[in-house]
Amino acid sequence: MATRATLAIISGRAGIAALFVAALLAATPAGAADSVLLIQMRPGGHYQVWHGEGESGLSEDEVMALEASAKPGGGEETPTGAGPARAYETRDGVTIRLLAARGDKDVLIDRDSCGHVRLWYSAGATHLPEDQITDIVISALPEGGKRLVVGKFYVKAFITKLGVTAALWEAPVK
Repeated sequence: MATRATLAIISGRAGIAALFVAALLAATPAGAADSVLLIQMRPGGHYQVWHGEGESGLSEDEVMALEASAKPGGGEETPTGAGPARAYETRDGVTIRLLAARGDKDVLIDRDSCGHVRLWYSAGATHLPEDQITDIVISALPEGGKRLVVGKFYVKAFITKLGVTAALWEAPVK
C-alpha cells in the first residue's frame, strides 16, 4: 500500500515520468543495450550523450565524497576503487573524471527530487547517429513525448533539468 509521501511524489507530471522510466528500466532484459540516455546540447549544435549504465566501479560513498570535494577547476585528486578521480563543478552539476579509466572516463552526478543519486556515464552500449538524436530531442516533452521508432528501438523522451532523458526499449521485429 502506498504511503501519502509516495503518492505525493508520483502525483505530479515529473513523478509520472519518473515512474515510466523506472518501469522501463525494470522491464529491460539484462543483456539489452542501454535503456536510458541523457542527451544534452553543447555549443555548436552538438550533443553530449550520457548513458544510464556504465562501468565506473565507484561506490556510493566515493561518489558522495567526490561530490563534496568538487570545485569549478577540479577538486583534489582522490583515490577510489576505480583509480584516482577528480570532481568538477559544472553548470550541469558535478562531473567526476576517472583519471585511469579506459572507457567511462566521466561520470555525471544527478539527483532526483528526493535527493537520490543517479549516475550518468560517458561511455555506453548505445550509439545513435546525430540525426536520430535530434529526432529524440525534438520529440521530448516534460510528461513524455510521442513514442518514436529509432533504428531498432522504441524511444520515449522527457525534458528534465539536465537535458532530455530518453527511455529506449527494443522494438519487436516484424
